[in-house]
Amino acid sequence: MVKNENVKNGIVFPLGDRNDAYAQYFVGQSYLKGLVNDPAVNVGVSNVTFEPGCRNNWHIHHDGYQILLVTGGEGWYQEAGQPARHLLPGDVVVTHDGIKHWHGATKDSWFSHIAITAGTPEWLEPVSDDDYDRLEVQSHD
Repeated sequence: MVKNENVKNGIVFPLGDRNDAYAQYFVGQSYLKGLVNDPAVNVGVSNVTFEPGCRNNWHIHHDGYQILLVTGGEGWYQEAGQPARHLLPGDVVVTHDGIKHWHGATKDSWFSHIAITAGTPEWLEPVSDDDYDRLEVQSHD
């Protein structure tokens, strides 16, 4: 059963187009909608939507940061060496400069977040299927 299919309808912000420009850095299908398109603002603000099972590769933001505002569905966020955190609407994640991390949907749910990003991303290896498949929702903090 797939949960939170209404996320694909753009509950808060539009779904956006297939995220083909960054597809090489994702396992599964994601969608991207830029929300702030002002060249005077040096911060990216986008709605990112993940189909069930979709996640991005491990990555690092250099000379910047990333803030995730969860708007729909269920997802995961993990920093290297830490347990994965189960995400629900209303959760906020702050990733500081230089922290290796990944984020994406749970296996059975759509997931969306607003990504506020500064700096330059360094894309790394995919999250392995074995590591991803071992994730289980325990409880929400």
